Amino acid sequence: MQVKLQFLGAVQNVTGSRHFLEANGTQVLIDCGLYQERHFAERNWDPFPIEPKKINAVLLTHAHLDHCGLLPKLVKEGFCGKIYCTPATAEIAKIILLDAAKIQEEDAEHKRKRHEKQGSKGPYPEVPLYTIEDAEACFPLFSHIEYREAQSLGDGVEATFYDAGHVLGSSIIRVKVRQNGQERIILFSGDIGRPNRTIVHDPTVFDYADYVLIESTYGDRVHEEVADVEKTMCEVINETIKAGGNIIVPSFALERSQEVLYYINELRLKKKIPEFKIFLDSPMASKITKVFENHPELFDKKMTEYVRRHKSPFELPNLQMAGTPDESMAINSIKGSIMIIAGSGMCTGGRVKHHLVNNISRANNTIMFVGYQAVGTLGRSIVDGIKEVRILGEKRRIEAKIVRIHGFSAHADRNELLDWLKEMEAAPRGIFVVHGETESARSFGNFVRKQTGWNISVPEYQDEIVLD
Repeated sequence: MQVKLQFLGAVQNVTGSRHFLEANGTQVLIDCGLYQERHFAERNWDPFPIEPKKINAVLLTHAHLDHCGLLPKLVKEGFCGKIYCTPATAEIAKIILLDAAKIQEEDAEHKRKRHEKQGSKGPYPEVPLYTIEDAEACFPLFSHIEYREAQSLGDGVEATFYDAGHVLGSSIIRVKVRQNGQERIILFSGDIGRPNRTIVHDPTVFDYADYVLIESTYGDRVHEEVADVEKTMCEVINETIKAGGNIIVPSFALERSQEVLYYINELRLKKKIPEFKIFLDSPMASKITKVFENHPELFDKKMTEYVRRHKSPFELPNLQMAGTPDESMAINSIKGSIMIIAGSGMCTGGRVKHHLVNNISRANNTIMFVGYQAVGTLGRSIVDGIKEVRILGEKRRIEAKIVRIHGFSAHADRNELLDWLKEMEAAPRGIFVVHGETESARSFGNFVRKQTGWNISVPEYQDEIVLD
């Protein structure tokens, strides 16, 4: 029995997820994500370590940019196989890739003009990593696969997708390899959700696997209780409105923006906050919200009951969608306190940067972070307490109140990840801790080892392992 596994991304960091599996002559890439940390950004430009045209298939766990954002580059460089994912993931990935391509094109043009004005050049080419046309070239390759439906990938290799409970349509992928009368099961966790969260189902658990690749985004900490999320959010809204300020929410378009709207609606219905204007300034988030409404079969029981009683939690009376750039800019002239939910969640691009420019230097405003902030991102610099940041080429003094709400996370924490692993009835042959910053991954690996005695390892970038 011989299966080759290579770690090409999201190892001792949290973006750029890519894992390569080769068995029985079949080559499979699990995820093809974009690096979003500044100090890893050059990897986005590097040639793929595996020749794209030789890869038979891509298995996509979900549609977050750090898991799907390099697909246009992969296709551009020669990949022509199928991209397997759930129907909801396919719909959302197409929206996210088009948006990413648009941002790539706009950023390249902005850099070109800035460098021309400054008479200097930056570390990366003044051309987009990929274009809208490149993104569209991926779409014919998407192939839908339903949960628990086995898909043959080649001789003796099959994949089955299970609900990961992370975001709408997200998957844990089980790859089964048969070779010389033997069988091996490899689990790719993707991003594992939390039990008892709003909107989506709990993550699927498994009773057996030979090898497991498990994420560790929050592998070194335990989340706040959900009740604390609602309480903190209520306090932020009321205190900022009382101060006459605005609330800026850097938010991922997928799942997080919808969850923020869900909690605001809950607070409204309980009359814990006043009526105020809310702007969802993200065409991508607006489109993704429609995908949510198209897939009620993916809602958990609580969300299904919520929709039955209150209709959609995404239809707030004071909610406005800012579609065009003009509508986005017009928000700046609004009088009175408002909330602006805009991407990107780590402040690495998108419209939130413009809203930060207009709001981050005013003491009565609040910047409310509701998602993970990777090392090397603008969002991480802000939450780490830096006093001055560079946004859109200019330095800005941070005077606004900075609030971070951890309990919103769509990632399982240390204890929840361990509970997920311990559902297995026998020890796996090996567990590889991935998708976590170095400290988090190593801390979680040590934690699991002490709790179970299992064989744990924390791979490094481009490590190659033969599974027996």
